[in-house]
Amino acid sequence: MTNPKATLLISCPDQRGLVAKIANFIYSNGGNIIHADQHTDFAAGLFLTRIEWQLDGFNLPRDLINPAFNSIGQPLGAKWELHFSDTVPRIAIWVSRQDHCLFDLIWRQRAKEFAAEIPLIISNHPDLKVVADQFGIDFQYIPITKDNKQEQEAKQIELLRQYKIDLVVLAKYMQIVSADFINQFPQIINIHHSFLPAFVGANPYHRAFERGVKIIGATAHYATADLDAGPIIEQDVVRVSHRDEVDDLVRKGKDLERVVLARAVRSHLQNRVLVYGNRTVVFE
Repeated sequence: MTNPKATLLISCPDQRGLVAKIANFIYSNGGNIIHADQHTDFAAGLFLTRIEWQLDGFNLPRDLINPAFNSIGQPLGAKWELHFSDTVPRIAIWVSRQDHCLFDLIWRQRAKEFAAEIPLIISNHPDLKVVADQFGIDFQYIPITKDNKQEQEAKQIELLRQYKIDLVVLAKYMQIVSADFINQFPQIINIHHSFLPAFVGANPYHRAFERGVKIIGATAHYATADLDAGPIIEQDVVRVSHRDEVDDLVRKGKDLERVVLARAVRSHLQNRVLVYGNRTVVFE
């Protein structure tokens, strides 16, 4: 990338002059703002913003931007993240037996739809090793049972450290990730059908078919200790009719899961998602 950029994601109590103070910090240090977006949650009393500027000509070295911004952010009661566009994140994709989301993410990464490396696939089944081998990605088979879960999750954490992973994507990984694991590694995106909480457990499409649902959907969210209840990043729906059989619902559901997960991962990698409480703002 010839002209790298910096991005600040900021949330703080709403107050007068915030936009001016943040913009002036960048301007006074020689920065050229190229994107800026903001949102005020009046119910929460929070101001949330994403601001992106060119590093070419910026007076502060990268390692001094955070300390320098602290003199502004701390008095405002702000929380913030600083990201650089030429930092390439490393993703670990976790799967079980279904391959549709795995293939989709690999294809999109190979087509440069998002900037990331995928050095590792972890699975609780050996079935998809052939996919990892096809694309030259390391595959780790780590079977999980109720008796070995803690031990196996320790192995997973060690692998994430070994491979210097920045983001875990649960691409139809049909295992519950423990609260202890999430506390150690919170950067996890999950995808599932949007029948929850009405159709919990196995065969949700069959049960939805029996109820005659008229829409089906998919939800991508950050994983938290509360199962499938983390901050939502992306969702979508498609209509179904009385002419659709269970296989049609499954096919449409998989199509949605691919697209919704890809959108969520892309938004995260582009540093467009700001989490506050159990909600997100996803800046366009």
